[in-house]
Amino acid sequence: MTAITAIAALVSCGKPAPPLIPGPLGSLEKSFSETRSLADKIDITRAKGLQTGGFENWYRESRNDLIRQLGSVDSAGLGPEDRRALRTIREVTSSQLGPDPAPAIGDRETGEVTCEYDPAQLLRQPSGAEALERRIMACYGRAAGRIPFAGSELDRLTIFARLGETGERGERERLFRALQPVWRSVNGDGSAGSPWRQLLTRRAREWRPSTLPHVERARALGVDPDSVALWLEGVLSAWRAAQPDTLLEPWDWYHYTGAADRRLSPRIPRDRLLPINRAWYRSLGADPDSLRIRYDLDPRAGKYPVAYTTFGDRPYRTTDGWWPGEPTVFATYRVGGLGNLVELLHETGHGIHIGGIRTRPAFADWPDSDTFTEAVADLASLDAYEPRWQVRILGDSVRLSESIRSKYGGVVLDVAWAWFEMRMFAGPDQDPNQVWSDITSRFLQIRPHPELSWWAMRGQLISGPGYMLNYALGALLTAQLRERIAAERGSWFEGDLGWYGWVREALFRYGQERPAGEVARDVLGAPIRPDALLRDLARPGRRERDRR
Repeated sequence: MTAITAIAALVSCGKPAPPLIPGPLGSLEKSFSETRSLADKIDITRAKGLQTGGFENWYRESRNDLIRQLGSVDSAGLGPEDRRALRTIREVTSSQLGPDPAPAIGDRETGEVTCEYDPAQLLRQPSGAEALERRIMACYGRAAGRIPFAGSELDRLTIFARLGETGERGERERLFRALQPVWRSVNGDGSAGSPWRQLLTRRAREWRPSTLPHVERARALGVDPDSVALWLEGVLSAWRAAQPDTLLEPWDWYHYTGAADRRLSPRIPRDRLLPINRAWYRSLGADPDSLRIRYDLDPRAGKYPVAYTTFGDRPYRTTDGWWPGEPTVFATYRVGGLGNLVELLHETGHGIHIGGIRTRPAFADWPDSDTFTEAVADLASLDAYEPRWQVRILGDSVRLSESIRSKYGGVVLDVAWAWFEMRMFAGPDQDPNQVWSDITSRFLQIRPHPELSWWAMRGQLISGPGYMLNYALGALLTAQLRERIAAERGSWFEGDLGWYGWVREALFRYGQERPAGEVARDVLGAPIRPDALLRDLARPGRRERDRR
């Protein structure tokens, strides 16, 4: 079967054929769109643990045709936008559309791997840092998905859910310590020879001050990198000032911040996650079914251990309007609960972002800033922490102070992880256990346990150096954007069918057509700042003062 026949097969399954794209790059851009579509299909098929059949051959044929066209393009006479589109097509073809397309979330170990290995030996291989990263991630995923506990087998997210729900402190400690195989898969025995510390040391040799991960991520959003540490410390200090002067064990942290989860999770069983998710976004004019968002949420051996959303297909214009692509959400949920619901709402936020892209195929991709992407995914997911939303959707609510504590308990941990990474990037020879203990004891009032590598429970620390800053800075941008949208449209807690159309046109439609920092500043009418988040964090205290 030829690549053209493969495209026809996709069309016969309900996908409309893209029309010829106008302009001097029309034929090339159509070929680029078709090649990417096949790459996306291969990516999600592999992620589901399925065989791809003949798609690889169809993809390679389509890619060869694309490369032939790229070799014959005459860029003379192209306008500025077409030149940028051509440059983007060339860069993506070179970096992502190889003979075997790169997975959306990076290379993964395939087949059986041993987790008893010598990190230094892997580093001596060609592309040693990448090989070690893949091995750590594979072992982390295996450990996080199969955690022995009390004669049964749990996973990382289920343990976090139980830590928030379990009233007995001894049981919480046992649950928390059951995570040690996950930490060991990353930090080994905690010595300088641990897998993660060796990986960080290798990466640090390649970074210059101007190319440190947090510097690049801040600049992509138009934020002065020198401001980042001050903002992170300001958020952590504001959290510390708002909490009682009580020292917590790390296994008690999740219970302390989990009052909203304990009260509301019984109303969110596992089989209600998707219906609640669909109903909420439908009330905002962003029906996940109409946007063709697909979900893969069941546990499966070998499944990637971190929730993510990817392109199952790219949006494009048809003769009848816009095809939204096929955004696909991958996550693993054995139980329901408020925390898992918020994560699912967040991932669906990525899905409606993909479905809202309205640009030419060359730019039909995630924006140029991961921080922006993470921020806009939370525009509607954080409503789950609003008592008015809880009453309307779940039929019950908790006090605002409890909701804010649950909402920002996760945020300040992400801020702490971002700052932890920045400190480790600055001094790779430091003991990460000690650095983490210093941060969490000073700002989160968590009793120091430098003998435990409990920082090593986020897969992003392995596969995406600096990625935690996306969540930290993203939380600041989310709060600022939510304030701006509320000022423009009013509250949407009761539903607002025009919400999605407004957000799509203001934030989602550009893909990589415009820089994300520019898009954000145009909507905000101001630079990105931490003030909105600090105001939101202080809401319970302000209300108490108002009552007095």
